[in-house]
Amino acid sequence: MNIILSHSSGEPIYVQIEKQIRQCIMQGMLKPGDPLPSIRQLARNLGISVITTKRAYNELENQGLIDSIVGRGSFVSGSNMEMIREQRLRWVEDKVRELLEECRNIPLDVNELIEMIKLLDREES
Repeated sequence: MNIILSHSSGEPIYVQIEKQIRQCIMQGMLKPGDPLPSIRQLARNLGISVITTKRAYNELENQGLIDSIVGRGSFVSGSNMEMIREQRLRWVEDKVRELLEECRNIPLDVNELIEMIKLLDREES
């Protein structure tokens, strides 16, 4: 997990951290049970306050995306898999909308797109 902070974005640092970790979870880069860096370690790595990192972790915990266990650390939650699946499906839907828009600009018929997807899937398998 590689978190990149922008001090010029106008978005609070804790929000940037929370969004990037959430994205890693939603995209499946972080799986249920995977440990997150300790709050102190992440703060040290990013050169920011422990309070800022803790706030980001608290937001993720409030969303049900991570579980924090005193003395053990923070882990990607496995208890909220249906919510994670729904959010991932929403992400896929957004990508499909972008793809359909691009197909309209080419133009490429939806049936041609479906055939292209099937062909690529066979090649990948």
